[in-house]
Amino acid sequence: MSNLDEIDLNIMRATQAGLPLTAKPYHAIAEQLGLSVDQVIERMRRMQELGVIRRIGAVPNHYKLGYRFNGMTVWNVPDEKIDALGQRIGRLDFVSHCYHRPRHLPLWPYNLFAMVHGRSQEEVDQQIGQIAAILGQDNLGSDVLYSTKILKKTGFRSK
Repeated sequence: MSNLDEIDLNIMRATQAGLPLTAKPYHAIAEQLGLSVDQVIERMRRMQELGVIRRIGAVPNHYKLGYRFNGMTVWNVPDEKIDALGQRIGRLDFVSHCYHRPRHLPLWPYNLFAMVHGRSQEEVDQQIGQIAAILGQDNLGSDVLYSTKILKKTGFRSK
C-alpha cells in the first residue's frame, strides 16, 4: 500500500463499512472528507486499478431478504470442461457466485463450486437438480454444504 497517501486511507476508512445509503454516495463521502466528488471518484478508480479495491458492489444479506436456505454446492466435473460448465452454472439467476477450486484428493474430489439461495429447502433442492441436469454425465459427484449462519459480510478493515 505504499502508493496510497493519507487521503486514500481516509477514503478507505470512510467506505470500508459500505457506501452511504443515499442517492449520491460519493457526494456524501466527499462532503465528509472535505474533498470534491471528482477527487473521491478518481482516487477510488485509481485504487481499483492498483488492486487496493477489488470491486465496488452490493453485498446482499440473503437472510434479511428471506433467502434462509443457502447452500454451497460442490461438483466434480472434468477439468477440460470446467470453464464452459462453470459459465453456464454461473449465469443461473439463483447462483450468486460460481468458481473453480483445486481438488484435494483423495478426500475432496470437487473442483466446481456454486452458491445457491432459496426461500425453502424445496426451492434449493430444485435448484440443485437444475444444476445436476445441466452438468448431465459430466457430473462425476456432488455435495451440498448448507449455511447455518452468516460468518462474514465485510471486507478489509483499517483503523
